[in-house]
Amino acid sequence: MKIDQLFRSLLLTSAIVCLIGTAVKAEDVEEDGIVQPLALKGEQLRAKKLTNNIPQLSEIKLPGTNAWMLVQTPTTPTNPEPNSQTQVVPITGVKATPTDKGVEIILETTAGEQLQVVNRSSGNNFIADIPNAQLRLPSGDTYTFRSDKPLTEITEITVTNVDTNTVRVTVVGEKAAPTVELFDDNTGLIFAVASTTTAMQPSTQPAPEQPASETPSETPSAPPDEPIELVVTGEQDTYRVPEASTVTRTDTPLRDIPQSIQIIPQEVLRDQRADTSTALLNAPSVRNSAPSNFDSLRLRVRGFLSQPTLDGIKETNGFGSNVGPDLTGIERIEVLQGPNSVLFGSTSPGGTVNFVTKQPLRDPYYFVEATVGSFDFYRGEVDLSGPLDEDKKALYRLNASYRDQGFFTDRSQTRNLVIAPVLSLALTENTNLAIEATYKYLEQEDYNLGLPALGTIFTNPNGQIPRSRITNEGDLDVTNARIGYRLEHKFNENWSINNTFRYGYLNYDASGVNIGTRLLADNRTLLRTSNDFNDRYRDFRLTTNVIGKFDTGSIKHQLLFGVDLGRLNNTLKFTGRSGASIDIFNPVYGQARGDVTFELDTKTVTDELGIVLQDQVAIADNLKLLVSGRFDVFTQTDQDFLAGTESSQTVSAWSPRVGIVYQPIQPISLYANYSRSFEPAIGRAFDGREFEPTRGTQYEVGVKADLNSRLSTTLAFYDITQSNVLTDDPNNVGFSIQTGEQRSQGLEFSIAGEILPGWNVFASYAYNDARVTADNSIPVGSRVLQTTPHAASLWTTYEIQRGNLQGLGFGLGLFYVGDRAGDNGNTFEVPSYVTTNAAVFYKQDGFRAAINIRNLFDVDYFENSFNRLRVSYGEPFTVQGTISWTF
Repeated sequence: MKIDQLFRSLLLTSAIVCLIGTAVKAEDVEEDGIVQPLALKGEQLRAKKLTNNIPQLSEIKLPGTNAWMLVQTPTTPTNPEPNSQTQVVPITGVKATPTDKGVEIILETTAGEQLQVVNRSSGNNFIADIPNAQLRLPSGDTYTFRSDKPLTEITEITVTNVDTNTVRVTVVGEKAAPTVELFDDNTGLIFAVASTTTAMQPSTQPAPEQPASETPSETPSAPPDEPIELVVTGEQDTYRVPEASTVTRTDTPLRDIPQSIQIIPQEVLRDQRADTSTALLNAPSVRNSAPSNFDSLRLRVRGFLSQPTLDGIKETNGFGSNVGPDLTGIERIEVLQGPNSVLFGSTSPGGTVNFVTKQPLRDPYYFVEATVGSFDFYRGEVDLSGPLDEDKKALYRLNASYRDQGFFTDRSQTRNLVIAPVLSLALTENTNLAIEATYKYLEQEDYNLGLPALGTIFTNPNGQIPRSRITNEGDLDVTNARIGYRLEHKFNENWSINNTFRYGYLNYDASGVNIGTRLLADNRTLLRTSNDFNDRYRDFRLTTNVIGKFDTGSIKHQLLFGVDLGRLNNTLKFTGRSGASIDIFNPVYGQARGDVTFELDTKTVTDELGIVLQDQVAIADNLKLLVSGRFDVFTQTDQDFLAGTESSQTVSAWSPRVGIVYQPIQPISLYANYSRSFEPAIGRAFDGREFEPTRGTQYEVGVKADLNSRLSTTLAFYDITQSNVLTDDPNNVGFSIQTGEQRSQGLEFSIAGEILPGWNVFASYAYNDARVTADNSIPVGSRVLQTTPHAASLWTTYEIQRGNLQGLGFGLGLFYVGDRAGDNGNTFEVPSYVTTNAAVFYKQDGFRAAINIRNLFDVDYFENSFNRLRVSYGEPFTVQGTISWTF
């Protein structure tokens, strides 16, 4: 796909999306489908806290004359009732009044007693919808009270029209949900927002930004009545996450980032009862090639192998990844498509999967969960958080789980313990220190490594190999621990610094691992090797970022300067033996192993230094430029203790990234980017020359659209070329040269959010054509191993919002994976499949019960393949039941 073709496709697609976005914006949602009115009673309003993020309303103001005229036009209910509460009440003014505790936002109306309120608070944000009202300010604009810090730990307050009969009040907390009281007054409705630390002094309060005709009064118009309690019912979670700090190392809305990014939020993970592998089915551009009962990740993103990151820092990885599969302590999963070397140093050109951990909460939070399921699945989890002192300057969070499960494969068993504590300390008003640790211990017995293709995909004269059959034996113990800190300091409202350190320890200890090497002519006898190994990693990571905001005339800048240091120490002891053969149709386990055939004792030390410089430039409100570059130096030293040899190699690489975002109207973002990545290619050619890094180059264009305040979509086109790929040297057997090349082209489409109250959707489609374009051993034109041209996912839930069945919900998921290349030479294909998942859940107050079903119709399918001897069946019909309490 040529670049000019990409841009032509983008222009056509963006025109269609613009028309759709404008139409949806103008029509929005019917009156009865937006909110559920609630009664107002006496006492204090307390904002409900959850753990997800929501968009700031200032980011989704309705642009365009037609849409604005529509929401400003008085409306009459289709079937008005005599009760005045069904009439649309105009709010003719909004005022901000400083108080000794914070600030009061007054919604001026002569019919304040008719206003009803629905609490839709989420994460660090207090959100209140007023379903029977319209904001009609003289200036014809929404109201925004905003500064870098209008109150201590309050970043923004907005009042805006959501649709033709709903007003939304949003108070954005910096680190935690704000404290808000609701009062009924003869001037209207008052939201009293309190500072979370010290009282605000009226003389130093920043002037709020308002329409020209609106001026804040010095004192409240009249003494308020008693506080009113907001009765919370019909709360909504969100499948839409509007921002991710990992992508730019700054808090930037996704709509302003010139890159395709998909975020799988906590709500999707919870509703699907997902582990890492099943969660990533929601991102069709990502393929996990590890077998379903193998507690590790082997990821491909846009066709290229990729290692994950944790909170934006490289993870300690072994032959797979120690991240998966348990999601204890994980808040969400971010899929950053395309090259990300400018962020992480040496990375895959296809993209990076970043896991974001849960952080402490300011208010007490206690969560307990128990799950039982098919194949002797048992799991328990706790999530505890809250303050350790009265001033809430010391916060903690503790996530822990234990899992004991069997699998659909014979003899397989896994036990997994996870403990993940976090401590957050507010050292001063502008300085915060977080100390984090994780301990994981995993035991696996006879984990599945696949079966021969002859008898699974292809017909075997001896019959079909059962899905439950296992041909490898062996035990694996994995110990993973990490500890570190994150220090953040704000010099002033424009400049800040953060410093993060992490030490990781990872130890794989495997014994008696049997792997098939050849299937004999009888089509039933599998020859095997048997291996023992200890693979240990010690990883040190130090990252420092300085972030500053400044203006050059009318152009706004957000500058970032970062330095990354890393050292990875890996020791490997490996012993290979001849293994006993096994009959795949009548297996006998526990046979004696043969003599030692191979030994290895090595140590590898890798040192990394990366320097990042980035500028986010707001040329205009609707035109943004991202320019960044990174220089890396990479040194690897290898020692072979048995051979008595040592070698060292140093490489360097420059990784640029340039992107632009243009927003013709507020809900639509058109973007384009160019980026490069590198991965070290350690070794030497026949003539003694050191290998250059493997390079990845990407061109990407796309469209992002906020269809409304709750639903977003992204469409992206990309072209990636990976060069300097190692391939066999045709003139010198046993040596390699860097003449190989692979290319990945495709498109991605995703949509996430709330269609109607209670109805959520999370859906994606990916087309990926990843092929070998130059190689001396793999035929040119071959599809890259384990990649598929088509993959799609759809997950949707509906929760009943009112009546006796309120809180009852249903979920349905469809997951499609197309034909995949079964081996490097494309000598066979793994067939496509569609699986169906379902869920039924009920929640009331802090109680939640759910039943989740995977592979509802018990489809026989193949998850992946490494070669003709290692094809893995997918999971059969599986049921899990979960009960949880939140206090």
